[in-house]
Amino acid sequence: MVHVRMIPFDPVVRNPHLQTILAHFWQRPESDAFPVERRLVRTESDVQVLVCSQRPLTPARGELVMVHGLEGSGEAGYIRSLAAAALHAGFAAHRFHMRTCGGTEHLCSTLYHAGLTSDLFAFLRELREQGRGPAILAGFSLGGNVVLKLAGELGDGASEYIQAVCGISTPLDLGICAHRIAEPDNRIYQARFVRRMRARMVATGRFRESEFAGLRSVVELDDRFTAPSFGFGGAENYYRTQSAIGYLHGLRVPALLIQAKDDTFVPFSVFDSAAVRSNPWIRLVATEYGGHLGFLGRSPHRFWADDVIMKWVRETVANNRRPAPSEV
Repeated sequence: MVHVRMIPFDPVVRNPHLQTILAHFWQRPESDAFPVERRLVRTESDVQVLVCSQRPLTPARGELVMVHGLEGSGEAGYIRSLAAAALHAGFAAHRFHMRTCGGTEHLCSTLYHAGLTSDLFAFLRELREQGRGPAILAGFSLGGNVVLKLAGELGDGASEYIQAVCGISTPLDLGICAHRIAEPDNRIYQARFVRRMRARMVATGRFRESEFAGLRSVVELDDRFTAPSFGFGGAENYYRTQSAIGYLHGLRVPALLIQAKDDTFVPFSVFDSAAVRSNPWIRLVATEYGGHLGFLGRSPHRFWADDVIMKWVRETVANNRRPAPSEV
């Protein structure tokens, strides 16, 4: 594995919390010139998920499928700006929503979880049946865990559906990261996650506000609701079995990991593991600064992660590149 700096990152600010917060509010490029097709995709008999698709003005060079993070949606800034970059580069852009997200709480019989790959796989099968695959996947934060886990699960068969996969600020080890979010310096983020998780679960109509009394952390919510809902028992078993790090050995398509060493949610030690280092299909772009899903740079690379992803897509994916022995 090689630590690759495809484009130098010159941060606007070096404080990880400012990077994380500013990136959330910074005005992003939009893709209004490309009509949006909003449609529901039935992935199971009692589950429908939302996909918002846009196509370039010329025949698409490929299909980019983007997956949002915890309690996010396709309207997140990081997805909007990458969609715009992809469309201007000639790629179709699909904003995939995990179940119960994007206003679909009433259309799903269950919640989503960090390792739930079946809905995304159903959409990829649909693309393939339409002759529009294999797709390029880009997952942000929790969405990164989903896309990497799916690629690892599929192993040698992934190339039929996935051309390449990219994870940005990915909590590869869910347990380590969930407990890191609970530390005092992340209290404002955790409070926001808990508030949004609670609101979404109540919106499904299957839970009451009173059931959340006294629950203050993501781990507590996962232990009380998420894990039991899917038969994982408790939170720790859920994290252990659904973390992408346990599936990286099965990756057989090009994979790009973009990670800031100062990410306050995701300890960088996770990326120094043998699971990451030993697979020649994985390329790691590691920056000293950037926070969690921040990566705000100085011009001309204001949205630096978008530029890195699209450069990698053009040079590595579009050319059907395979890892060379020298890159291990």
